[in-house]
Amino acid sequence: MMAEYLGVGIVGPGWVAGEHINAFHRNPHTRVVAICGRTEEKARRLKEAKGLEDCQVYSDYEKMLEQADLDIVSICTPNHRHAKEGILAAKAGKHMLVEKPAAITLESLHALEEGVRKAQVKALVGFELRWSPLLEIIKSLQEADAIGSVFYAEVDYRSGMLAGWYPGFDWSRKIATGGSSFLVAGCHAIDAMRWLVGSEAVEVTAYSGGWDRRYEYDATSVAIIKFENGTVGKSLSSIELNMPYGFNIELYGDKGTIINRKLYSLSLMKGQTDFAEIPCIGPESSDVRYHPFQPEMDHLVDCILNDKEPMVNMPDAVKTHEICIAADISAAENRPVKLPLR
Repeated sequence: MMAEYLGVGIVGPGWVAGEHINAFHRNPHTRVVAICGRTEEKARRLKEAKGLEDCQVYSDYEKMLEQADLDIVSICTPNHRHAKEGILAAKAGKHMLVEKPAAITLESLHALEEGVRKAQVKALVGFELRWSPLLEIIKSLQEADAIGSVFYAEVDYRSGMLAGWYPGFDWSRKIATGGSSFLVAGCHAIDAMRWLVGSEAVEVTAYSGGWDRRYEYDATSVAIIKFENGTVGKSLSSIELNMPYGFNIELYGDKGTIINRKLYSLSLMKGQTDFAEIPCIGPESSDVRYHPFQPEMDHLVDCILNDKEPMVNMPDAVKTHEICIAADISAAENRPVKLPLR
């Protein structure tokens, strides 16, 4: 007999964990039953802030995984911990939401993929922009053949990481705990490009640079990506810009063009003389950190209840991460890198 609800455990009680809790609270099939932090006090503060009554607090992650009514783990810790915590969750038979990036090294990425495969649990990697209204509309326009076959694409992550923007995220500036510009942030752009191009990358050439020496890595990186279907793509990841957050999407097809909220279609709107505006919420709308967590969490829960594979499962997410890692290798070694990295 199925339990009354799916119990959710949160590890890493920071800002994003609070958003995950809000989304799971609104889903009728889930209940947050555990929170784990570096200290119990930090976990307890989040529990109290969210008004969670029947919720255990932990400072020992493996102890939390032993909780009997725990079914899903939401991994919201710093980047370097995601893979290890995901592997432990899989071994404990728990489904999981792993915040991006799922891993910051190729070895740990493949180890996590193998751990999830062996355990046969559901794992969703946190590329929540797949549920952004703008990206969903663009995808539906492509399915309606509004712009035909895409031959060139640009998707860029444009942000800042100055002191006042993300307090408490100093770990993200370090190679050992953050990874790189693409792994910290630009992986959202790479994942969106893969999804919208609808093909897998076969080669990456990248260059990096920047001015902010508070990063151990170059905070600005540009990748040129060759896809299996012949499409060429360009992706910028910069987390040192002095500007409001922006997420740029440009798709050029043989029947039309999409530039963010603007559509020019030879097939759907004959006689069109200028771009048509698409009024909708985009990744940068409402708030500089707007993210559609609710449909993401609802999707994971639906996949667990109905035994379906998540849209961004671990094998799919590995392909996005490998592009990011290939870009970092290319920039460091000044050479093109073939994909996949196996």
